[in-house]
Amino acid sequence: MPFKDECGVFGISNQQEAAKQAYLGLYALQHRGQEATGICARENGHLRLHKAQGYVADVFSESVLESLPGDTAIGHTRYSTHGGSLSSAAQPFLVHGRFGQLALCHNGNLLNTESFRNRLLINGHTFASPSDSEVIIALINTAKADTLESAVEEVLQQIRGAFSLLILSEKQLIAARDPHGLRPLAMAKLDDDSIVFASESCAFDLLGADYTREVEAGEMIVLGPDGLQSRFPTKKRGAKPCVFEHVYFARPDSLVFSRNVMATRREMGRHLALQHPVDADIVVPVPDSGVHAALGYAEQSGIRFEFGMIRNHYVGRTFIEPKQSIRSFGVKVKLNPVRDLLKGKRVVLIDDSIVRGTTSKKIVGMVRGVGAAEVHMRISSPPTTHSCFYGIDTPTREHLIASHKSKDEIRDFIGADSLDFLSMEGLQKAMGDMAGQGFCYACFNGDYPVPVEQTNFAC
Repeated sequence: MPFKDECGVFGISNQQEAAKQAYLGLYALQHRGQEATGICARENGHLRLHKAQGYVADVFSESVLESLPGDTAIGHTRYSTHGGSLSSAAQPFLVHGRFGQLALCHNGNLLNTESFRNRLLINGHTFASPSDSEVIIALINTAKADTLESAVEEVLQQIRGAFSLLILSEKQLIAARDPHGLRPLAMAKLDDDSIVFASESCAFDLLGADYTREVEAGEMIVLGPDGLQSRFPTKKRGAKPCVFEHVYFARPDSLVFSRNVMATRREMGRHLALQHPVDADIVVPVPDSGVHAALGYAEQSGIRFEFGMIRNHYVGRTFIEPKQSIRSFGVKVKLNPVRDLLKGKRVVLIDDSIVRGTTSKKIVGMVRGVGAAEVHMRISSPPTTHSCFYGIDTPTREHLIASHKSKDEIRDFIGADSLDFLSMEGLQKAMGDMAGQGFCYACFNGDYPVPVEQTNFAC
C-alpha cells in the first residue's frame, strides 16, 4: 500500500444524460485518485463544466449533474503528480480558443512541458495552474494546423512522456495514448452507437457497456460527425505499458492492457511461492492489494489462507489524530490484525511492494504485537529501486529503501524473520512476458522507455 493512486479518465458519446453516466464511470475509478474530480458535458455544441476537490460522490450532487445536460461527456478523478494538490489543477480544463470551446483531461505525466510553458508565457499566454495538462490544451490552441484534429496530431508529435488523453470539442470527442502506451485507456460499446472510454474496464461494468479493445499505443481516435476514425500521428515505438498497474494500482476486477488484473496477481503469488517457500501455518494478505497474490501463494504452497488483517474501508483522506501519541496510529486506523487468528502462528505476510519500508515495519510490528510466533514477509514484485516519471507519485530514489539497502538490511529494518521478493523473471512469467520486453519495468530496473533527463528530476 505504499504508492498513491493514479488519475482516472472517462468519456462517453451519444448517450442521454451523459454526465450521469460519467459520474458512474468516475465512481468506479475513484481508487485512481481522491483529491479532485470533474465532468464536462456537451449539449448541442455547448460545453458545461463542473469540478472541485473531493470525492466523486461529494462533488456531484443530483442538482449539479442536472446542470450538465448533454449526450457526450468526459470526466477525471485526480491525484497529484505534476501540479501538486491544488484546486486550480482539477480537471478537465475548459477553454475558449481558436477551435471554439475545448475541454481536456489527462492521465500521465509529460517530461518536456516546461520548455513549452516558458515559450507560451513569453508569447503572452497565461496559465491558471501548474498542470502539464493545461500546457497540452494551450499547445493545441496555438498549433499551426487549421483543424482541431490536425492540431491535436501536431501536439501529439511534440509532447514526450506518458499520456492517455480525452478531448471534448463542440463537435468531436478525441481519445489518444502515448506511443509507448504507458498509461491505460480502453474502449467499450454501450447500445448501438455509444462509444465509451475509461482507464479501466470496471467503469464499463457499472454502466453495462461491452469492452471492445484497448486504445492502441500511439493511436488517436476521433468521434465526430463522420463517425469513428482511427489515426496514428506518431511513429510506433513498441508498447511499454506500466506493469505496476497490475502489481498494485488497478482494481482486481478490471481488464487492463487486455489482461485480467486478478488473474495476473494470483500468478504473481504462485511464482512467489515457487521461488520463496517457507514453513508456516497461515498466509495472510496485507489488504487490499495483497489479497490475490496471497491467494495464489496459498494455493501453490498448500498453506492455509486467512484474512488475518482487516482493512477499514471507511477511512477518508484525513482523520483527527489524538493529541496523546498512539504508536503507528495512521496504519492502525486503516488496518487491524485479528489477534485470535495470528496469536502463536507462523505467518507468511504478503504485500505487493515495499517502497520506503516504514509502512511494512509498522505492519510487521502490529502482527508481532498480537502474538504471532514468526512473521515472514513475501513481496509479489521485485524490489522498487527507481522513481517513476510517467504519472505515478513515487518517492525520490533516495527514499526508496531498496535503492540503498540490501534485502537482509530491509528485513532487519522492518523486523521480519525473513523477507523475499518476486524476481523479475517471476514477474515477467506472471505477465506472460517471457522476453521481458512487453511492459515498462523501470521502477524495478531503471530501464526508462522514454529517456529521462536526470538533471531535471530528483531521482
